[in-house]
Amino acid sequence: MTAGSLATRSVPTNILRPPLRTVSQTTVEADLWRAMRAEAEAALIEEPLYAGIIQATVLDQPSLVHALAYRLAHRLGDGDLSRLSTRDLCLSAFQADPHAGDHAVRDIVAIRERDPTCRRYLDPFLFYKGLASLEGYRVAHWLWHQGRATLALHIQSRISEVFGADIHPAARIGSGVFIDHATGVVIGETTVIADDVSILQSVTLGGNGKESGDRHPKIERGVLLSVGAKVLGNIRVGEGAKVAAAAVVLHDVPAHTTVAGVPARVVSRISPTEDPALSMDQFFGDGI
Repeated sequence: MTAGSLATRSVPTNILRPPLRTVSQTTVEADLWRAMRAEAEAALIEEPLYAGIIQATVLDQPSLVHALAYRLAHRLGDGDLSRLSTRDLCLSAFQADPHAGDHAVRDIVAIRERDPTCRRYLDPFLFYKGLASLEGYRVAHWLWHQGRATLALHIQSRISEVFGADIHPAARIGSGVFIDHATGVVIGETTVIADDVSILQSVTLGGNGKESGDRHPKIERGVLLSVGAKVLGNIRVGEGAKVAAAAVVLHDVPAHTTVAGVPARVVSRISPTEDPALSMDQFFGDGI
């Protein structure tokens, strides 16, 4: 099962382009949901002690978005906002967005394809902080654009507390995005992230100083942001580029290049036929 050419969120057209892969309609939401239910039924036998959670979270739910709302509520609900209220809020957000199921499918498939530790679709759905952070952000993003900033910021705060990722609800993020581990990831208010981007732990997409307005990075399609990379200011990381581990990026990154160092500089070229975000290869290259 591979990522489909599914609809993307509302992000500037100069950033978003068609997904890296175009495949058949077998990757629609219903097919992934059937696969997850089959995995859940097998998991009941594999681990009876977890059967109640699997039953309630997956097998008792009528659809992928219902299950996702239930799971997010179970993990993000707290004393300020009950699990029941959080579930209803998440479900309202997903049902209001006709592409919510498509986004969830592409995000889950991205993990299954890019993370060698992921052995089934059920695992990221139940356990991975990166997926939960991203789908929780999508709820907060919807609330933000409904003028409900207080609840949007509450969801942002809970994601930060529970999963260790801080994603501003006003940021704009495409689909097929893989946030690996999620711990320490910071994504600022005016950040734009296109489709098929991979983001590893401790990545910061932040501002540079106290400037206001459009002040955060623009990450184009197919970019790999390696462990601990810092991209600061209203700068652009070009399509298919690779930002090396611990790099500090203060200027635009050309498409199909690798940048490394502090401050970051171009250290190698990448073939336009290569997809760093999909291969997850963090090798610097042999120089330019």
